[in-house]
Amino acid sequence: MSSFIVEGGHQLKGEVTPQGAKNEALQILCAVLLTSEEVVIKNIPDIVDVKKLIDLLQDLGVEVNKLSESEYSFKAENVNLDYLESEEFKKKGASLRGSIMIVGPLLARFGKGFIPKPGGDKIGRRRLDTHFIGFQKLGAKFDYDPVNQFYRVTGNPLKGAYMLLDEASVTGTANIVMAASMAEGETTIYNAACEPYLQQLCEMINRMGGKITGVGSNLLKIEGVKSLKGTEHRVLPDMIEIGSFIGLAAMTGSEITIKDVSYDKLGVIPTIFRRMGIKLERRGDDIYVPAQNNYEIESFIDGSIMTISDAPWPGFTPDLLSIVLVTATQARGSVLIHQKMFESRLFFVDKLIDMGAKIILCDPHRATVIGLDKKAPLKGVTMTSPDIRAGVSLLIAALSAEGTSTIHNINQIDRGYQNIDTRLRALGAKITRVDSPK
Repeated sequence: MSSFIVEGGHQLKGEVTPQGAKNEALQILCAVLLTSEEVVIKNIPDIVDVKKLIDLLQDLGVEVNKLSESEYSFKAENVNLDYLESEEFKKKGASLRGSIMIVGPLLARFGKGFIPKPGGDKIGRRRLDTHFIGFQKLGAKFDYDPVNQFYRVTGNPLKGAYMLLDEASVTGTANIVMAASMAEGETTIYNAACEPYLQQLCEMINRMGGKITGVGSNLLKIEGVKSLKGTEHRVLPDMIEIGSFIGLAAMTGSEITIKDVSYDKLGVIPTIFRRMGIKLERRGDDIYVPAQNNYEIESFIDGSIMTISDAPWPGFTPDLLSIVLVTATQARGSVLIHQKMFESRLFFVDKLIDMGAKIILCDPHRATVIGLDKKAPLKGVTMTSPDIRAGVSLLIAALSAEGTSTIHNINQIDRGYQNIDTRLRALGAKITRVDSPK
């Protein structure tokens, strides 16, 4: 188990370019299974979860060529469907949450898709009902083996249908869209997720010859086609990493320029950080965060405490609530953080409390943060990263803290953040990676 040793209390300065978006890349990589022709994907992040999925695609028989550090070509001409029944697949698929999205394209192209119960962050219940109910609406048959925790979906041919999703699941919508792209007739998906990464997937499928309308709304219409062709695609910059760098700059009083952020795709993210009192400027397609000694959380118009909560896009993404929470610990004022989607995601606050933060965990979904206004710095401690986003939040806390912190289980951070220690050192951070003996 690798660890970070972090010497906190140092101001950072410089420019940083966000990696390609993890959550988009996982969708786009699964979409290469929709065609036998070559698909070239650019700006792929070099992170654990993405490498696991690329490895899984290769095992399935997809021809993969690395063209540059962040650009790959994929050709799914000879997919080995027998591999889906292997013990190796059951083990590899279970280690990666994003593997669930291979089912949609396999179902569309080959009439069947299998997957073990996928893993990922331990942040609470993450049900898969939306995916499989959507497949059933398209005429597929669903079978679950509870003993081996293995899902099987078969359906040939799929037929277009109307469906109202029970939740605006991003991965669920992506999976159903890919399955419906080659179904007979028209599919209508209401209450569809509409975040930028899902828009990117729809636009990619349209470039492949698909017929999807309503992109960017929660009402998608998909006219199925018989086959899809190859294309090129560029992954957006990671909005979660962009938000993380904004929070880092505020906590450490640093002057940081975040380059090439695709600002118009960030939705309410800049607005939420401004409500936290953080000054940030748009400079072309960059975000400039000046060094600030203090930042003050706004109140609502009637004077009541600010509440920041997550919601389906275009609401605030749940993946940034951990970052907002840790940033609030050194703000002036108080804020209520309401994490609606996952019941275990706020449990990492006990580590921040150990560092000296003033936080009241009201219940599994809500925490009130009383900002210290930088009058009492957090103290360095030893802690363990429970998931990707909490891990980076703890890293931000450690970089702002007085003294030295040790963060264990940083493979969780590596799952979502590319070479984060190297990139932070380039800004002046004092951070060392220590690999445990094997």
